[in-house]
Amino acid sequence: MQYPIELRFKLMTLGQRITATDAGGNTLMFIKQKMFKLKENVEIFSDNSQTNLLFRIMSDRVIDFSANYSFTDAQGNDWGAVRRKGMRSLWSAHYEVMQEGRVDMTIEEESPMKKVLESLLGEIPVVGFVAAYLLNPSYIVGRPDGTQLLRLTKKPAFFEGLFTLEKLQEMPEDDELRSLMALIMLVLLERARG
Repeated sequence: MQYPIELRFKLMTLGQRITATDAGGNTLMFIKQKMFKLKENVEIFSDNSQTNLLFRIMSDRVIDFSANYSFTDAQGNDWGAVRRKGMRSLWSAHYEVMQEGRVDMTIEEESPMKKVLESLLGEIPVVGFVAAYLLNPSYIVGRPDGTQLLRLTKKPAFFEGLFTLEKLQEMPEDDELRSLMALIMLVLLERARG
């Protein structure tokens, strides 16, 4: 994959649709979240024609703070999972990327103070709108030993969500895909911020 990768979605649409493009502007993935489902159901296609299904992300329960989101390819093969860490996610976003039942990578908010400031300022009319535009979160994907692999940063935008993914360290292609699926789920769950 050619970095940086951009994830874009419209804010005022029914059901979320995210387009992932590489540095050359080529579409890598088209992500579609099914509407009106009690359990999350996300489909990832090779492009916006939605003819070639690549992956599926499904929740193991009705949305809660500690749900597991499993990744499978089009043939139903297991690709791992991501889970949100319950109470810890109230102060800063924290997710664990799983492979074969063990934590392979983590995703943590780079500056938890931004989340606290955004929550406090968000309640004030006009100031909250400006704060949400200026206080954009960023997330680090890393190994449990602290090695940083990727950085996802929310960019200011009015009528769309825009995230940029940068590569910080070389990693196997399977791990890149697994972390990209985990970040897609993070974007869908945390999209109201910033």
